[in-house]
Amino acid sequence: MASADHLTQRQLHVLEAVIQTYIETAEPAGSRTVSQRFGLGVSPATVRSIMSELEEQGMLYHPHTSAGRIPTDLAYRVYVDSLMRLSPLSDEDRQTLQAELPGSRNAMDRLLRRTAQVLGVLTQELGVAVTPAFNHIVLDRLELVQVSSERILMVLTLRSGAVRTVFVEVRGSIAKPALDRVTQVLNERLAGLSVEEIRTSLADRLRDAATEPESHELLNIFVAERDELFDLSGDGREVVLGGAELLADQPEFASNTKMRDLLALTQRRDLLRSTLQRRGDGLTITIGGENLDPRLNDFTLITASYRAGELRGVIGVLGPTRMPYDKIIGLVEHTSQLVEGLLT
Repeated sequence: MASADHLTQRQLHVLEAVIQTYIETAEPAGSRTVSQRFGLGVSPATVRSIMSELEEQGMLYHPHTSAGRIPTDLAYRVYVDSLMRLSPLSDEDRQTLQAELPGSRNAMDRLLRRTAQVLGVLTQELGVAVTPAFNHIVLDRLELVQVSSERILMVLTLRSGAVRTVFVEVRGSIAKPALDRVTQVLNERLAGLSVEEIRTSLADRLRDAATEPESHELLNIFVAERDELFDLSGDGREVVLGGAELLADQPEFASNTKMRDLLALTQRRDLLRSTLQRRGDGLTITIGGENLDPRLNDFTLITASYRAGELRGVIGVLGPTRMPYDKIIGLVEHTSQLVEGLLT
């Protein structure tokens, strides 16, 4: 937490006024504007002097083309940790979230994709979400469907609505009664276990399964290839994004160079995935240079975790450091609670 203890009350008032002005206008804040708009009870000259003091302390900087000041990452951190007062969620935003997020019987992937879209629209930032890894999710049921003479499709329905498909290579067409019998055995022995538990204990669980030769041969394929068939470690952790066009309308991305940087960032799913996977539980806010990857130095990332049983992921927004933190933080936290409730 960035401490404001070393700042005087006057400095804190001026710092907050500069930050609010810049967030709302995207223009450097001048001393006269700050003095008149916020009723600080001091002259523009005094405000200008205090702004100079804040600049010396690394809280503001002074663009060469303007007489006004712009907040630094450190200023935003002090604001978020010590000055900001969270805005209550509006009834309209609550109703929009409640109406737009799909119900609990929908697939988790669809829920998170819609959540990122709605959160992006409400905040005018880029909504982001990352799905959980699936190895620790419990299997509800599986189905086997012969799609060719040498290939079976295994459909895994996981708890919370996630569905994953895996192809199983076989040596020839399997009669439907045998396929149905193997499906029954697998469901009896494996439903209710996590994918990780299935992979590590499948051989023991199928050891005494009494079936006819054709079914037994197919079960042997599952045992022999269990590490590949039930390894979903490379699955999940998918990065879901809302619409980048919402960010494109913001002044920070008016230049072609900045716009190209933004579009390139949305294409770097590996960067976003590794960044989001490192987020801790609860609310996490990283501002500008606090982000570990320098390609995110112009952005703030606000996320909140969601958890339902063994499922854990994060949702949030990515945007320029100039954002209305007081509104967005509440929206992100409330949305994560809604998602957690729907998954549970």
